[in-house]
Amino acid sequence: MSLRFVLVGPPGSGKGTQARALTERFGVPAVSTGAIFRAHTRAGDELGRLADSYTSRGELVPDDVTDRMVAARLSEEDVARGFLLDGYPRNLHQVHALDDILGGLGTALDFVLEITADDDVVVQRLLGRAADEGRKDDTEDVIRHRIALYHQTTEPLIAEYRARRILVSVDGIGDVDEVAERIGRAVASFLGSRA
Repeated sequence: MSLRFVLVGPPGSGKGTQARALTERFGVPAVSTGAIFRAHTRAGDELGRLADSYTSRGELVPDDVTDRMVAARLSEEDVARGFLLDGYPRNLHQVHALDDILGGLGTALDFVLEITADDDVVVQRLLGRAADEGRKDDTEDVIRHRIALYHQTTEPLIAEYRARRILVSVDGIGDVDEVAERIGRAVASFLGSRA
């Protein structure tokens, strides 16, 4: 099956766990901006040095640099038959940049999968994870700020994909298998309605 889709969800929604299951289920590679940044930094190429010049100062990598990295990654052989894109796009500029990248490759997104989760449940999950991992700087205030930032930056792109009728939203609260089954049914239903 050839599928190209984006996965979005707030911190603590179980997105990482579900991403691994989805890549196996659909037989597509996961493409994450974090992995792309690390690969370019390790390679020491122009994009890696450029990205590192921002991250080493604690700044976000600018959209144009991120766009170029994603474009390079999506032109590689292993993603020609599909991919799960995680961590990109993060804003409306990147939504349109992704359209241009995929248009240049003669393809488009099949769907955008949004894993939703109640903020209070996510806060409790992340506080538990922080305690288990001994991360004292992950306080409730810090976690709530990250979640608020996620909503602020992601809501416009969620609205954009909803308007395009390619958004599939799934409740991410429940055990891993239950959520995976819910996602499977929602995606199958969506794809079936487009056939």
